[in-house]
Amino acid sequence: MIRILTITLWVSLLCLATAEAQDKTSSAIGKLDPEMSERKRADDGLAWFDVTTWGTEGRILPEQDRKRWYDRFPGSAEGAVTKSVWNLSRHSAGMMVRFKTDATSIHVHYKLLSANLAMSHMPATGVSGVDLYARDGDGRWRWVQVTRPSTQEVKVQLVSGLRPGLREYAAYLPLYNGVEFLSIGVDPKSKFETLKPRKKPIVFYGTSITHGACASRPGMVHTAILGRRFDCPVVNLGFSGNGKMDREVGDFLVQIDASVYVIDCLPNMNAKMVSEKCVPLVKQIRAAKPDTPIVLVEDRRNTNSWILPSRDAHHTANHQSLQAAFDQLKADSVEGLYYIHGDHLYGDDGEGATDGSHANDLGFMRQADAFEPVLRKALQLESTSVAE
Repeated sequence: MIRILTITLWVSLLCLATAEAQDKTSSAIGKLDPEMSERKRADDGLAWFDVTTWGTEGRILPEQDRKRWYDRFPGSAEGAVTKSVWNLSRHSAGMMVRFKTDATSIHVHYKLLSANLAMSHMPATGVSGVDLYARDGDGRWRWVQVTRPSTQEVKVQLVSGLRPGLREYAAYLPLYNGVEFLSIGVDPKSKFETLKPRKKPIVFYGTSITHGACASRPGMVHTAILGRRFDCPVVNLGFSGNGKMDREVGDFLVQIDASVYVIDCLPNMNAKMVSEKCVPLVKQIRAAKPDTPIVLVEDRRNTNSWILPSRDAHHTANHQSLQAAFDQLKADSVEGLYYIHGDHLYGDDGEGATDGSHANDLGFMRQADAFEPVLRKALQLESTSVAE
């Protein structure tokens, strides 16, 4: 009996060692011979299209200056911005890839930077999901499906049984995770057309809320909603806990050929910081971009601040400080400025946030509703200063 158990244990260990060796060999082959690795992936009978061959919207600045392809900031930002901002810039928040296909099923294969797929107050679909939209027969963007990640590498059929026809799709990338690689897979008999990133994005600089907390999926952040409404590209430079009107971030903002800049940093600031940093940042942008509209946004009131007097007072002081900065900029003849008040960004019923601070899907939709008319004026009347 003891001998039989010993032999069984020996055989099990041998099988485990063989499997590990095969995994290492497969990994080594992938590194040494990418074509072989690619052929192995194609054994599933699909045609796979690597997104890096045509590009995503939401990345900024020179292609050659990049540590990782799916980083939001270029490599030159490392050491220039704070370490926290740099690390958060490695999340793919706001990135979106467009393509056309007549396939009736669509697959995705991607690997995430972090194995932390979700957060305590935000699901894996928002933190680490790929979110698919398509244009309907009237040209409107409509939701299709989102991945539900349970592992760091995701290879799934995202959707099947699609209505036949060639149409445009948009896939939003994860909000609070990075992406190592991403490919779209379709039946090889299907048509597949890549669509290059569009120019002149709306550029948002903000906090965890801009970053996407706590949307249920990447397409539900207000920045993405507005991108669909205006049918234009978006750059999301939201940095959780670190949107503080930093001049060093401004150095990269001014290098973007933006249609409009939206500065939404107050949730990470206090009144003193706003007084010290708002005017210099706006003047920094205006010096480099004399004709590009700039929108200043007050912080939302926490949905429970009505019963938290000190928190309510914090918001009131922030609002007063931003309004004073806006008035000073106008007095200094800085043109092309727009203003969004914060009191009703989440609505008035207390239902627009997940934890009082970070928007839920309802809160993001209400923010988009509040931003839209101001952005519409900014995009059409670039030389006019208005306060909404």
